[in-house]
Amino acid sequence: MGASAVKPSIPGTTIFDGEQARKGYALNKMCYSFNDAANRAAFLQDEEGYCQRYGLNPQQREAIRNRNVLQLIAAGGNAYYLAKFAGIFGLDMQDIGAQQTGMTKEQFKAKLVAARGD
Repeated sequence: MGASAVKPSIPGTTIFDGEQARKGYALNKMCYSFNDAANRAAFLQDEEGYCQRYGLNPQQREAIRNRNVLQLIAAGGNAYYLAKFAGIFGLDMQDIGAQQTGMTKEQFKAKLVAARGD
């Protein structure tokens, strides 16, 4: 994207572009670390220390404390990396989608099934 390029506007959506990737680098790197069970355990043992180890900024730390996917995305989080974080708490991509749309998980699942045409 050149300097004069215009970002697409999708109401209620944070576009994950280069700017968001740079903003969320530390957050996404931390979430990627959760592929390792020892790292998940270390996070659960000392959440604040673990966030500090990865250099999360105050906005990212607050979003982590709140377990709020929309805040995490606004803080530069990528949904695929955030799934690693959500998995620590037994949440899956449907839970994330439900939070993003303001629906319950059951409503979100029903919307997916309806969209599929089954």
